[in-house]
Amino acid sequence: MGQPVMHFEIIGNDGPRLHKFYADLFDWNVGESMPDMGHYALVDGASSGLPGGIGQAMDGSGPRVTVYIQVPDLQATLDNAVAMGGQVLMPPTEIPNIVTLAMFADPDGNAIGLIKG
Repeated sequence: MGQPVMHFEIIGNDGPRLHKFYADLFDWNVGESMPDMGHYALVDGASSGLPGGIGQAMDGSGPRVTVYIQVPDLQATLDNAVAMGGQVLMPPTEIPNIVTLAMFADPDGNAIGLIKG
């Protein structure tokens, strides 16, 4: 079996509006908005089939949808992605007591997230 998709993220220009949109459209259980984190809110995996998050871009990067794949070694995976034509978007970064993650762009520019497993 390959590496599993563990998380999705929907980022837009107005986090609270997107929370309501997806909660109403798909009957997802969207948690409380965290204003200091770009109005990020967690989506309960039991309601959506896969845990996720919805928020707004804090860096002005605009709307995007990202999937996060669990891998045993973030740096080794980033190194392989670069060797295959990708580009590092975020080096391994720890959010203390929550997760360690990284991001890269594939050769066509699609952002892919990595979660240390």
